[in-house]
Amino acid sequence: LQPDDWSQLEPLYRDLADRAINSPDDLRQWLSDYSDLEETVDEFGSRRYIAKSCHTDDDEIEKAYLFFVEQIVPKIQPWDDKLHRKFLDSPHRAQLTEPPFPLLARKWQADVDLYRDANVPLFTEDTKLGVKYDKICGAMTVQFKGKTLTMPQLGKYFEDTDRQTRHDAYDLWVKRRLQDREALDDIFDQMVPLRHRIAQNADKPTYREVMWQAKKRFDYTPDDCHAYADAVEAVVVPFVSELHDKRQSDMGVDTLRPWDTSVDPKGRPPLRPFEQDDIAGFVKKTRQMIARVSPVLGEEFDTLKLGPNLDLDSRPGKAPGGYQSSLEKVKEPFIFMNATGQQGDIETLLHEAGHAFHFIGSARDVPLSFVRHAPMEFCEVASMAMELLAADKYNAFYDEPGAARAMRSALERSITVLPWVALIDQFQHWIYTNPEHTRDERTENWLKTFNRFSSDRVDWSGYEDYRAARWQVQLHL
Repeated sequence: LQPDDWSQLEPLYRDLADRAINSPDDLRQWLSDYSDLEETVDEFGSRRYIAKSCHTDDDEIEKAYLFFVEQIVPKIQPWDDKLHRKFLDSPHRAQLTEPPFPLLARKWQADVDLYRDANVPLFTEDTKLGVKYDKICGAMTVQFKGKTLTMPQLGKYFEDTDRQTRHDAYDLWVKRRLQDREALDDIFDQMVPLRHRIAQNADKPTYREVMWQAKKRFDYTPDDCHAYADAVEAVVVPFVSELHDKRQSDMGVDTLRPWDTSVDPKGRPPLRPFEQDDIAGFVKKTRQMIARVSPVLGEEFDTLKLGPNLDLDSRPGKAPGGYQSSLEKVKEPFIFMNATGQQGDIETLLHEAGHAFHFIGSARDVPLSFVRHAPMEFCEVASMAMELLAADKYNAFYDEPGAARAMRSALERSITVLPWVALIDQFQHWIYTNPEHTRDERTENWLKTFNRFSSDRVDWSGYEDYRAARWQVQLHL
């Protein structure tokens, strides 16, 4: 089957739509066959997305991904809506009372209520704008110390013990990011009204309500998010300020600057767990950490191979960030990241491995692909837990003093990340409940929200423009 050939796909969807269902067992078999098709199409799309992420500078790969997004996915979505309705309308559904059928009905009812034909091309356009973002970010490189570096590779120098080197690297980072500030603002200026049109078509007041329903957030509300943000502001932000005060004292500097927040405050050399070109060694030692947590997890990690399941190194033309993708048909995980030989790389691989273990150990053997995955919020429990479960196992990479530093780094990050999470979340609440905002108003709100969740101990003098555009680094937006 070639899922990018609609002449092959359409008869399969039509067969499902036309098939007679005369009993509960018929309905179960129908769902199984539908799931089988869904797995195949989903994996094909995932592999196209992965290829695009790994090679944003390859026009043919981008063209193949966009063909699937533009020519295949929009044709599938109306069929999915018909099939969801066929299940929900079946008189035999009432007899499928065991799990997971009630949950499936709840999920598909949410999808049916949200679906509009008019939104299919709008979601396609939104996806295409995201491809432009990845392409711009993947092309960002700089010349530093006689080398051509990607942005993640340049970030290593923020840990250098020489303050001038850190400053020079940060200054170069800022200038390179600001070169594309207008282009990224332009993309977002197109995304926000597009997303508001989607909301209007779906008879929702804002895009926030659309995504709440699309992401099946049945168990909490925006007010819960605001309560979380208030708690972070009251408890965590003052604690981060205390950490910054201690950092400034340890470093003996008059003011704490943005390039002072990643270096070891006691002047010790940065933790360098592996050489950037030794990805195999990186994987081997991370496996040792995981196996010390659980031999079972170690065995599961052994199934992940460089190439088919792991693309970990940072290189020009590669999209930013990291993620785990579930390949539904072969039932294998794929992990994408941008490793440069830093301590944070281990934390990232542990994080994505947590997602992989969730898929391998709990999700992939669920028979129906439609209910195979937990909501994203719960998926993060597995990934963040993996980081912390392994936090005392860093002696796979370091001597005991180094392992202690690494553990502190991991534990500290588990706290300091919370204000950033609240910041990005609250920024999004404002964006989509104020969809007609101007670019200047967006910047004003970003700075207001940034100040709410950021320690006031860091002096941004001279870098105000970058501070105002720093939201662009967060690809989730």
